[in-house]
Amino acid sequence: MSMNADLGKPRELTGLQQRRALYQPELPPCLQGNAIRVEFGDSTTTIDPTCADMVAQEFPHTFGQPLVHFLKSNTTDSKATDEHPPIRVGVVFSGRQSPGGHNVIWGLYDAMKTQNPQSVLLGFIGGTEGLFANQTSEITDDVLSAYKNQGGFDFLGRTVDQIHTTEQVNAAMSTCCDLGLDGLVIIGGVTSNSDAAQLAETFANQNCKTKVVGVPVSLNGDLKNQFVESTVGFDTVCKVNSQLISNVCLDAISAGKYYHFVRVMGWKASHVALECALQSQPNMVILGEEVAFSKLTLMEVVSKICDGVQARAAQEKYHGVLLISEGLIESIPEMYALIQEINILHSNKVPENKIPSQLSPWATALYKYLPPFMRRELLLHQDSDNSAQLSQIDTEQLLAHLVEAEMNKRTKEGGYSGRKFNSVCHFFGYQARGSLPSNFDCDYAYAMMSVKRHSRSPGAVPTGKPVIHPSPVDLQGKAYAVLREKASSFLLDDFYRTPGGIQFDGSGADVRPITLTVEDQDYLGDIEILQDYLEKVRSIVKPGCSREILKAAISSMSSVKDVLKSLVNWQHGTNHGVQS
Repeated sequence: MSMNADLGKPRELTGLQQRRALYQPELPPCLQGNAIRVEFGDSTTTIDPTCADMVAQEFPHTFGQPLVHFLKSNTTDSKATDEHPPIRVGVVFSGRQSPGGHNVIWGLYDAMKTQNPQSVLLGFIGGTEGLFANQTSEITDDVLSAYKNQGGFDFLGRTVDQIHTTEQVNAAMSTCCDLGLDGLVIIGGVTSNSDAAQLAETFANQNCKTKVVGVPVSLNGDLKNQFVESTVGFDTVCKVNSQLISNVCLDAISAGKYYHFVRVMGWKASHVALECALQSQPNMVILGEEVAFSKLTLMEVVSKICDGVQARAAQEKYHGVLLISEGLIESIPEMYALIQEINILHSNKVPENKIPSQLSPWATALYKYLPPFMRRELLLHQDSDNSAQLSQIDTEQLLAHLVEAEMNKRTKEGGYSGRKFNSVCHFFGYQARGSLPSNFDCDYAYAMMSVKRHSRSPGAVPTGKPVIHPSPVDLQGKAYAVLREKASSFLLDDFYRTPGGIQFDGSGADVRPITLTVEDQDYLGDIEILQDYLEKVRSIVKPGCSREILKAAISSMSSVKDVLKSLVNWQHGTNHGVQS
């Protein structure tokens, strides 16, 4: 197996890159200095209590571990200031490249050297293939200095995004044992963190000393839960895409004669599309989650767009910008069913040229209805996670094609009398993945938020094997509510917003994603508030308190339990909520 000879080596930086490399990310107070205080909390569990038993059976050695809290060190705390023995850690890029990935390595390196200068950090060259083949390069500050605050994954590179076959897992474990690693850090998204969880369980079962840590680095922003509010790279990618979208918006209003169909990356979830819509304010936005929720057919989606075109034509506006998510195509029921049939045939090793003849009658009819370019793209080989190659399916061109046909039909039938519909198509994603990371992503990646989650996202359909599911846009959430509130204004009023390029200095340098600001979540903070109330109750209801106080406490707590139990049952649509 050949590895890129340029990986893991110093490189020459341009003036901007040199300036960017000087930026020093900020750390939260609890991670500053060499004395870090750790406190273990309650055992973690699944989001859906009904899945807990199944996940516990799949992960008997790693499920239910206590939540770890990092606290600001007290210098008089001997446990916090004990000398740390040197450790050996390996790090690998497993997921798609995303801005900030290099800072995860930088933050890990600095943290290890701060605890003990003799610690060793090894980078696996060529991603997971390098992990399997034991291809490493020791990371030093001299080499790392050329990659601080830089985009891309070109420091170490990446290959396939999977560590889940028996052969792959055994190869990874053999490498970790041969190198005597105390830890393995896997940098990636949903699939990579699912693999990290499985790997951690296997290592524990086989008494391998290597601890596995998954780091949520993904432009998709879909590895979200109560403890992970965002993923590394999401902020940067959304800012770069929003600049491109706003440029298109200004081009559209300047020419006054084109509808621009813009598809943005984001895989199955629409977090990038939602954030970019709030930042650039295009005329129309279609998220996969809202299409799936309303079970809209392909022609219903097309009709919705055409209705918007007609509404704008009534104001003599014959231009506009439509933003769609990469995963939209799979959110349309009949398209999802067709893709699933094709995926099954791929899994059964049916050659591409034979797949069309083996589709079911209804799938064949839909397949033949689609334009030739779409047929070719749907037949592409699957991604490494056995799903369709969404980035290669030109959904924006399909919609533009069908909208033009429908507008011509409405013109012919007398339902539309405006100018001829003209479209221009764009796909934004690759343009942003290698961007210099924003301050937010530099800081976030350097602090290295880790996650090892075995639970499901809300609304996910249980499968035979527990994995991390991409978290969809919450249609009941505050960010989506803001979008819906502004939808009619976006459609008819060209209030295009121009956020501009990423700012590394000045007033706009530290602006956070709009969706993150609107959501304003502080899950752990809320838990601390709850614990504080519980402590206050304990301080009041002590042995020796009056019977009236005791009865009032019992009655109140009983009512709280009943309310919470009903709420859990309602959320998960089951009568098997928490036990009394």
